[in-house]
Amino acid sequence: MSESQDLLQHPRRNLGNRYRSTAQKFAKLAKADPARAAENMAWAEQNARQAILHDFTDERNWRYLAELKVLNEDADGLHAVLEDVFIILGRDPENLDQLSGIDYLGVGRELLEAAFARDALDPDAWWERLSTTEGDEGINEFAERCRRLDFRDQRANIVFGRRLERLRSAGHEEVFIELAKHLLAHRPINHELWLEMGRLHERRNEIDEAWSCYDQVQQLRPHLKERDRFLERLKGNMDGEEKKPWSGPSIDHRKAFLEGMQSLTERISSPAEPIQPAEENSEENQVHPDEAKLANLIEQGDLQSAFFLARRLLASGEGWAEEWLVQIQSQMV
Repeated sequence: MSESQDLLQHPRRNLGNRYRSTAQKFAKLAKADPARAAENMAWAEQNARQAILHDFTDERNWRYLAELKVLNEDADGLHAVLEDVFIILGRDPENLDQLSGIDYLGVGRELLEAAFARDALDPDAWWERLSTTEGDEGINEFAERCRRLDFRDQRANIVFGRRLERLRSAGHEEVFIELAKHLLAHRPINHELWLEMGRLHERRNEIDEAWSCYDQVQQLRPHLKERDRFLERLKGNMDGEEKKPWSGPSIDHRKAFLEGMQSLTERISSPAEPIQPAEENSEENQVHPDEAKLANLIEQGDLQSAFFLARRLLASGEGWAEEWLVQIQSQMV
């Protein structure tokens, strides 16, 4: 995904409000001018969808699009709205099961409100409810739920990433690190979450872990130079020549870190069929076994496992894997 496309998936509240306001104006025009009602309602829906595109974390945008679907008696459209909301909330099977066999025009908006009451999209509203009414038990239930949710959708990764930031700020650092790894296993190109985890490890003086996170950031966004700045900070903290300069974790640590991340992807990996060992090739067409495995993972759509395998190969000195990594990242939309 390009950075311009990536930006579209980050909430921009002012634009969201503007598009929602425009949608409401077109809906009023539709009521005032029956002759052009269909045209104005179409414009209203288009602007309502744009509001969500620019700020999917504002529940008002979802509510208004759902309201328009009811006004237009578009049951299929309302079903699509609800399904999209539940994808953002982590593809919770319990939520998705509720979409079977219901009267969308009759209870669809009520179901939407129930979802927001349980899972507010605004991280501050979510945290206030969790911390004031549920306490540690609620945090434990949230952590357990996160372990089974699907966060491959970028919007879901953003919503839950911001929830994890609230947990970290409240002192739940171990929970943050564990759950952040789950989110990153599902969407390893989330450089912002890698950066947050790196900063936390650095503050805790967990040098190897911090370097591994900053290394991911710089791999994904080379212009940020987070790994290089981290090394400069380490050098600046060294006093005298007795301390041995630190240049990065061992290759074994890097491989173990990436293998651990790859193992977390197995829960969401759903290949069409088991990966078969590569067939013997002639010397002219000999393919590296790991290269064949990368090709197989990509073909089956398991980009998360392919990403961490390519990163592990690079950490082991297999320079040929860099082209594969670039290809994988370009497909992670």
